[in-house]
Amino acid sequence: MKVINRQQANYCPYPPAFKYFMMMKIPLILFCFVSMAFLGGSQVYAQPDTLRVMAYNVLGYGQFNPCQGPDSKYNAYLDTIVQFANPDIIGLEKMGSIQTSPTDFAYDAPIGFQDSILQYALNLAFPGRFNYCMNTNFSGSNTECLVFYNQHKLGYLGIVCAYNSGAGNEDFDTYKFYYLDPNLPTTHDTTFLYVTDNHDISGSSNQALRGAQIAGEMTDIKNHFTHLANMINMGDFNVRNTSEPVYQTLTNPADTNFRYYDPPFNPDHNLSYPADWDGNPGAFTSYLTTSTRVSATLPNACGTSGGGKNWYDHIFLSPWIINNANYISYSSHSYRTIGNDGHRLSRSVNDLPANTSAPTSVINSLFQMSNKYPVMVDLLLWPNTTGTSLPDPEIVPSAVAGNIGVEEHIVVVNPVGSELIINCSSGLNSKTLSLICTDMLGRLMIREQVQPDNGLIHIPCKLVQGIYFLNVSEAGKVVSQTVLRKE
Repeated sequence: MKVINRQQANYCPYPPAFKYFMMMKIPLILFCFVSMAFLGGSQVYAQPDTLRVMAYNVLGYGQFNPCQGPDSKYNAYLDTIVQFANPDIIGLEKMGSIQTSPTDFAYDAPIGFQDSILQYALNLAFPGRFNYCMNTNFSGSNTECLVFYNQHKLGYLGIVCAYNSGAGNEDFDTYKFYYLDPNLPTTHDTTFLYVTDNHDISGSSNQALRGAQIAGEMTDIKNHFTHLANMINMGDFNVRNTSEPVYQTLTNPADTNFRYYDPPFNPDHNLSYPADWDGNPGAFTSYLTTSTRVSATLPNACGTSGGGKNWYDHIFLSPWIINNANYISYSSHSYRTIGNDGHRLSRSVNDLPANTSAPTSVINSLFQMSNKYPVMVDLLLWPNTTGTSLPDPEIVPSAVAGNIGVEEHIVVVNPVGSELIINCSSGLNSKTLSLICTDMLGRLMIREQVQPDNGLIHIPCKLVQGIYFLNVSEAGKVVSQTVLRKE
């Protein structure tokens, strides 16, 4: 086994960033009852943390030849919006696709643009809060989705599946996170969260194509899960009504193990089915996400105009989240459209009547940044004090046909002793594998690049007793993700 590069990291805890609600002054018996109801009967008395999730179509942000203007301006707009919205997960759809090398001429944003977003937008809003997930562009699209996350609340494990819906269309990636539960050092247990970010093909005549994209995405998810876990499916779906194939596939599938919920309908019951926001936008004024602009030329000629007229952007939640089955729940009536005060029908976000749903600087930034409004939900992260999370329904990635990584088998000898031993099939010999090992708090323990020797990799293990995550990738594609135990 040839070691290309090795790094055994020292312990370096994240700064504490867990925020708790004030304890409600209610009788102890009632408090116990509420706690048990929220946590499936577990007698857990700690208060939850909040995880704010935002999906935002940013209309070609980062492209080499943007019709909107220089990135410096749009970094500042995003900074202003993020400061106000205060999200923990940000899905940016329709970004310029990011080059992986100077010869990736099909891609449309510079190498490292995700770091530029961190440096010049997100870190200005919240220094050190955000990191980003690996982006993919197997379809060769000139736009793509990119997900940023609060690294003080979530650890990132990698991509579970990535659906390539064809040349020129964006990939639909499903990312895996785990909650940095404050009880991890004692329980060695937490819960996982999966986030899929989407940008479907647009156009009133493309209902069937959109339906095929989401049907393919869901087939891929079904190949990786026995049923939905704590899962979010969000983004710009370009869906016009609840009868569209896209919407029916997500919220009314034949296999109810893979059903998502649209919070304004269920569990909030603010809206009822069937619903047609394309044909009757006036009945959905608080939910309209397209467009922030009336004029086709102001502030620029990018994207659609006409003011508020449709609801393309959604955040769908799995039954586990809706029912608080495994330490993550939906905060009731928290779904919202940032900057839409309910008076934007056929108006720009900054038209009269004055929009007081956000400060003037935020309203102006929404007008300038994109022709879309961001949408958000709040989730509650419940501390696991008993170490009794539900079994995760994810199927082992290396056992899945059509896995996005190299279709080879990897076995990790578990529990780990003085060596980390990985057995790879012969097809991975001479290939360079990237190994990243983190502890349950997301701290880097091992980072190596290796080449298997006769299918075996031996790495001296200096880990202390505990639970760890190992991610193995080849050429930027996930091959294996494994939970390790060091005795």
